[in-house]
Amino acid sequence: MTWPLAAGSVEIPKQKKFGGLIDVNVSLGAWPFRGSGSGRETAAWVRKLRKAGVTQAWAGSFEAMFQKDLHSVNDRLARDCRTFGRGILQPFGTVNPAAPDWREEWRRCRFERGMLGIRLFPGYHGYALDDARFRELLRMAAASGAVVQLALQMEDERMVHPRVQIPMLEAGPLAESVAGVRGLKLVLLNSFRVLRAKPLLQVLAAGDVFLEISSLEGMGGIESLLAEVPSGRVLFGSHAPFLYFESAILKLKESGLEGKSLEALKHANAAGLVAGV
Repeated sequence: MTWPLAAGSVEIPKQKKFGGLIDVNVSLGAWPFRGSGSGRETAAWVRKLRKAGVTQAWAGSFEAMFQKDLHSVNDRLARDCRTFGRGILQPFGTVNPAAPDWREEWRRCRFERGMLGIRLFPGYHGYALDDARFRELLRMAAASGAVVQLALQMEDERMVHPRVQIPMLEAGPLAESVAGVRGLKLVLLNSFRVLRAKPLLQVLAAGDVFLEISSLEGMGGIESLLAEVPSGRVLFGSHAPFLYFESAILKLKESGLEGKSLEALKHANAAGLVAGV
């Protein structure tokens, strides 16, 4: 099976219209229930991202959810981004604050590997969003200027293999954890089935919190979102190759956004997050 970007007959808009994209939500490696995640597939996938107008993609690792040895996983992620990334892929390593050596892995990601940020998977690593270690990690990231990506979900619970059920994350404590962490830059990934309406707005109000669009559903999703959320908090994210990259492009296309609002969502908001990191 090849990565889903290659499938389907949806036409990718030409770079002239949608070029300069920063995709803040892509992943490398093998998802246990599909694809091999080989380097050859990654190289082909990156070529297609470039053809679609993506100039930068923030990449986490599927393996990071399932393996204890995050040191090796993050090393492979950094290596694969260098080897196959063609200047597009930016590695976002994973730190598990429930693991004994998490502070050392944080240091390696940020200061040895020079990563712009980290990606967290609390649902898979089994810690709550009011965990003292999670809050300490947020403070450490904020102090260093790094971006924190928080994956609230990876797979729609209706599609999960029945033998591998991951409990829905309790997002209630997140606003309190974010509040008071000065300088924190938090990006919520795959968030819309976990966090909506008033609780979502409370988290956004707690600090510099951003959303990406990959888990938006229905027609006019971006338009509806921007009726409630400031455009400066919304980023382009595809959750590729888990989801079809073209799906995120179509959301952008049917949004009707133009001018500065479109440029902000495509790249300016994300570029501002990593400026000077």
